[in-house]
Amino acid sequence: MMPYFAMICRDKPGALDTRMANREAHLAYVRDTGVVLFGGPMITDGQMRGSLLVMEAEDMEAAKAWSANDPYALAGLFDSVEITEWKRVVG
Repeated sequence: MMPYFAMICRDKPGALDTRMANREAHLAYVRDTGVVLFGGPMITDGQMRGSLLVMEAEDMEAAKAWSANDPYALAGLFDSVEITEWKRVVG
């Protein structure tokens, strides 16, 4: 079994249009790469403001490479991206 990685991304202020313009490409990337176990947008005041996902990857470098090639990242959506190894304990 490969290790899990959690990715927490915070959108740049005022970037909802960028998120929406790239959403279908992002969702296709998630689907086509098959490494994301679960994920979704973080919500602030009823609007999408970031992303949280958990993926399986060979190592941290592979998780970073996946993140760097995400259409959201390529479009410059994120103000910050944190990736950390994650251990599943519950669920």
